[in-house]
Amino acid sequence: MLMAIRGHARMLMGCLALLIGFGCRGPAIRPGPAPAVGQGLARLGFTIQAGAFAQPENAERLSETLQSKGLNAVYYASAPEGAPRRLFRVRFGDFPTRESARARAEALRAEGVIQEFYIVAPEEPPLARPSPENEAGIRANLVDTASNYLGVPYLWGGSNGAGFDCSGLTMAVYRLNGLQMPRTSREQFARGTPVPLNEAHKGDLVFFTTNHAGTVSHVGIYLGGDTFIHAPKHGRKISREKLTGYYREHLVGVRTYL
Repeated sequence: MLMAIRGHARMLMGCLALLIGFGCRGPAIRPGPAPAVGQGLARLGFTIQAGAFAQPENAERLSETLQSKGLNAVYYASAPEGAPRRLFRVRFGDFPTRESARARAEALRAEGVIQEFYIVAPEEPPLARPSPENEAGIRANLVDTASNYLGVPYLWGGSNGAGFDCSGLTMAVYRLNGLQMPRTSREQFARGTPVPLNEAHKGDLVFFTTNHAGTVSHVGIYLGGDTFIHAPKHGRKISREKLTGYYREHLVGVRTYL
């Protein structure tokens, strides 16, 4: 049981690191006309979870190693900030069957890349939470997953593609809930269904322009009540903000995926 838990932790951490690594902005996208209907997000297949680290930097390193092998990896926190046993875990891959996931995990273990691991089924809920029975349950899980990242440092690994930025956070949160969110804020903005801010729900994404070009360059996860969670910038931790002042003035739009 302990080995399975440790494996689960490693996997989640890998997910987070991967999301972070691809950058917040991506190619510039101007806040022009958006599609009337979102394209939706594909569901993930079986994934592998490995690692259980006390420090996020260690999870980032494992995620970077997995990424170098062509595996989509993200890492996450197993509990909220301040919890006595908060671990950072890595989750990676997207496999059609449990057998194919296990075969890849065994090969990685033989190489010494991972040790214990855990195979996560598509229907398995994130972070040991109850399986959502409806859209409201999925949204609640998205918010809980995002909240566990509060206090995690903004990590940036430079040219090697590792690190954790704004669109990395949003991709990780959705991926940990079984949904294939694109990597950059540009792609995320284009993929979602536009909704007015007064109709936004928990788990939707809010997009901002933080550059002089007026293009989408930042994204956060809406919590309701005019608040959101985001990875602000290098040197700061993932935090909760009010959607007022600067952020309201620079809001480009809201997108939903459910």
